[in-house]
Amino acid sequence: MSRAFVKEDDAGAPEEKVDLPISEHPNFVTPAGLQMLRDKVAQYEAERAELKTHDDELASQSHLPRVEQEVRYWEERLRTAIPVDLAKQPRDKVAFGAVVTVEDDDGKTHDYQIVGEDEAEPQNGKVSYVSPLARALDGAEVGEVIIWKRPAGDQELEVMAIKYEG
Repeated sequence: MSRAFVKEDDAGAPEEKVDLPISEHPNFVTPAGLQMLRDKVAQYEAERAELKTHDDELASQSHLPRVEQEVRYWEERLRTAIPVDLAKQPRDKVAFGAVVTVEDDDGKTHDYQIVGEDEAEPQNGKVSYVSPLARALDGAEVGEVIIWKRPAGDQELEVMAIKYEG
């Protein structure tokens, strides 16, 4: 009989720690991104502490491994963070941390900020520096037209303004 169909007791088996995948890209962060990483570590450390003192053993035991996983992930992201001083970024070219105003073919303008991977919120105009849009914009100057290669088809965008917050 195949061992795959034999039920064995896992009571004595050590719990496997499965970690969330970490990006192979450098962990560049804006000042806001660095604070977000610190907040995430604090949030999950507090949640872990609460679960460890919780009276409901079953609930805390079932939830604790996921929280431990989050703590490990955010601690590693904070440990490997590379803060970028936005005051030292070029003002005439798109670079990490820039808020870029672009105009599309229909004359609509959009603002995108180029941020670290953990900071990205595309629905709020924050795009990861490794995204196709950020790569297309990298190094562009005001007045330059770039080609954003998208699965839905290439789109031309004209850079209308570049600014850095903070």
